[in-house]
Amino acid sequence: MKWARLGIRTRITGGSLLIAALISVVAGILIYSQVQRIVADGQVAALKNVEAPYLTSLALEPSETFDPPGASQLVAVIDPSGAPQINTLPTDLASTMTELAKSSGTRSISVGSTSYLVRVTEARTTLGTWVVITAGVNDFQQSVLDQMAILLVASIAAINLAFGGASWMIGRAVLSPVARLRRSAEKLVRSPTRELLPVGPAQDEIAELAVTLNELIEHMRESHDRERQIVSDASHELRTPISILQTQLELAQADASSLSQMKGDVRAAQGTVARLAALATSMLELSRIEAQTAPGAASREELSRELADAADRGRRQVGARDILIEYDSGLHDGGGQVRIGANDFGRLCSNLVDNALAAMGSRGTVVLGLVQHAGAVMLTVKDDAGGMDDAFLPYALNRFSQANPARAAGGSGLGLAIVSALVEVAGGTLSLRNTVGTGLEVNVLLPVQAD
Repeated sequence: MKWARLGIRTRITGGSLLIAALISVVAGILIYSQVQRIVADGQVAALKNVEAPYLTSLALEPSETFDPPGASQLVAVIDPSGAPQINTLPTDLASTMTELAKSSGTRSISVGSTSYLVRVTEARTTLGTWVVITAGVNDFQQSVLDQMAILLVASIAAINLAFGGASWMIGRAVLSPVARLRRSAEKLVRSPTRELLPVGPAQDEIAELAVTLNELIEHMRESHDRERQIVSDASHELRTPISILQTQLELAQADASSLSQMKGDVRAAQGTVARLAALATSMLELSRIEAQTAPGAASREELSRELADAADRGRRQVGARDILIEYDSGLHDGGGQVRIGANDFGRLCSNLVDNALAAMGSRGTVVLGLVQHAGAVMLTVKDDAGGMDDAFLPYALNRFSQANPARAAGGSGLGLAIVSALVEVAGGTLSLRNTVGTGLEVNVLLPVQAD
């Protein structure tokens, strides 16, 4: 079974147990080695205590008779001639006494089935070199160490099992808010309500996750509502020209009394079809813009050129009206490109010019400006068409919204919505400055990409 297929609680418990087992093994080895060292040091200290009186006696008066050792003490004192003056060593160990006396130090030796810790110490006196041999049986100490090792292993196993159970319970407690979130999410899926996921009182990562998921849910609901509203608005906008077109075609078929009248009805139908085509094109354009995941890029020179082209396109639409369209670009060469494609910027400028012309009567002025502004580029489009009603201003950027539908005949109400979408994709800002009775000023701030 793969580790990734296990539940989070199982993985937490298993990982905790694995880490605890590794730590326990290392700690057990260290503890056992320390106890073993302490036992060994204790044995050596005991042997030193046994030999100490004899070494002291030899240092003070080597000719004196030695006191006999205790009942359980294993000791041998060998004079310079090699004869033992005291010998309580076991027979099997005493048989190796001559060999033991040849080298000083502490070491373990085995004689038969018994293991001994033997300490050999030389004492130089005026009568010659004496040798003091002390010994202790290792079997008892090893038995104690073995029992301690068994106890240590059993204790570590019990501690790890308890740790695993605690990890399982802690994992269950920690993940219980996640289970509640999942149950709440399932409820939201089954019943389309406006509720959100519950956010616990604790200010922890799970609460932050719930807040983030709620933001995502609200965003998706807003997106769903917006799409539903778009479909509703588009259906409403398409239904009217389609009905008009159907009526015009029926009249051309049934009521036309002459060829010229029929041609007039067909021309009117063609105008309705053109309006439908423009509306469909604008909707597709808006959909394309909103589907963009990254903005384009254009140089300042390209933006200046697109600004001039937009002004020229606006002049061709003026016709017989006395409308002046002016533009001025104060951009200069600099590092970094502006975060918008040249074509998109041209569409943005044209839409703002078209919006100004649609609100304007027989005469007026439209001024376009492009300047550097605090490390960004700012586009300004200003007209003197009288502005819009302040009550309409909050809805000016919405789809299919028109301040004066009768005056903007043939418009789709998507011009400013497309401008807003282009600015949002570019990561810029758009602001409207409306002066009722004077005109409208649109300011678009576009960021510049770092080199």
